[in-house]
Amino acid sequence: MVERLLGRGGGTDGRPTAAPDPSPDVWARLQLARNLKRPHTLELVAAMADEFIELHGDRLFGDDEALVAGLARIGGRRMVVVGQQKGAETDENIRRNFGMPHPEGYRKAIRLMELAERFRLPVVTFVDVPGANPGPESEERGIAESIARSIGVMTRLRTPIVAVITGEGGSGGALAIAVADVVIALENAVYSVISPEGCAAILWRTPDQAETAAAAMKMTAEDQQALGVVDLVISEPGAGAHTDPIETARRLKIAILAEIDRLARLPLDELVARRYRRYRDLGAYTTVTAAPVAPPERPGLVDRLRNLLEAGLQTIGGPTPGAGRRDDDDPQPPAREEV
Repeated sequence: MVERLLGRGGGTDGRPTAAPDPSPDVWARLQLARNLKRPHTLELVAAMADEFIELHGDRLFGDDEALVAGLARIGGRRMVVVGQQKGAETDENIRRNFGMPHPEGYRKAIRLMELAERFRLPVVTFVDVPGANPGPESEERGIAESIARSIGVMTRLRTPIVAVITGEGGSGGALAIAVADVVIALENAVYSVISPEGCAAILWRTPDQAETAAAAMKMTAEDQQALGVVDLVISEPGAGAHTDPIETARRLKIAILAEIDRLARLPLDELVARRYRRYRDLGAYTTVTAAPVAPPERPGLVDRLRNLLEAGLQTIGGPTPGAGRRDDDDPQPPAREEV
């Protein structure tokens, strides 16, 4: 597994390939994606929307402040907005659980997305999460079920969905609200199945190899676009989105509205079918048909009984069946007088 992840599993000619260079550029982009000053969902929506009404609660347990959702009007178009929300300082981060939603957060998202389908409103999600909350309280309330159900709802939702990866998109916590018709990513955003530190801890038993893991996982927005996971990468102003959140929101607004207009022209049946094919085609592979191999010829019942009998007689030292028989063509042993 380690060799395959690092690209040393062998090329098309069977020779080992070189390991990826743990480029400092990949690690620098990861640090930008985690920057505390980076604009989060509420800041981006406030800069883009003409009007926004936040809705709360999952109608089952409570409200999760790590995931925000509501009704918005952006560029004169009504839509439902869902996204993870980190804090800009310590107290807010604690209140919002560092942007890691509990099960009730994802159930709130499901409630809002089903509401969008009912009123024929497009859905825009903002992904910025290191992963769903891993604590025992999440397990007790069914975090895995809520993530799986959110993914299932989004795969068949009969309304356009646009997902925007604004910062760190990690693990199932990100995928739970990222099953979309179009996936947009900011230039310095990252998207991966696990954090580099978690990957390094599993493969190398130490987080010191996190930089190497980050390069091997191809988690940058450009890498994800090359793999077909991300459709569109939006450049960030200046040294990053945190330097000019207003301009970042303006660029995202243009891209989001253009994609919603394009998706709105598709019939709903075709929209859902395309979304299904999109995720079925990820990680596409080629099936090679090999020449059929003839099954080995199995001995019949009589032959198997004979072999079994001969093996048993050899074990006890008895004469082998047929050992005393002699064909007429065999040479006769010499007579006693001749000897």
